[in-house]
Amino acid sequence: MSSLQQDVIREHLKTVVDPELGLNIVDLGLIYEIEVNGGDVTVAMTLTSPACPLGAVIQGQVHQALTKIPWVKEPNVKLVWSPRWDPRTMASEDARMELGIL
Repeated sequence: MSSLQQDVIREHLKTVVDPELGLNIVDLGLIYEIEVNGGDVTVAMTLTSPACPLGAVIQGQVHQALTKIPWVKEPNVKLVWSPRWDPRTMASEDARMELGIL
């Protein structure tokens, strides 16, 4: 996968906002891995909590964001729980500031 493809995917995923925190999932550090194999794209991501009531909604929004990329033919979104999400180490500096962690 080229870094350009990864950049395009990350930019599209920044349109998905965690409704509870009001920040995008990329800056929150919820995207763990992006795999591209031709037109097949798999995104491994987590949620802020395994009990997140809007998990299915966020997962659907990620899928929808991927379908907006012209060369993505088969988007796949996998939820993973390991490692456990930790905003102190996984969120961007801007997101940590918004969350009051810095």
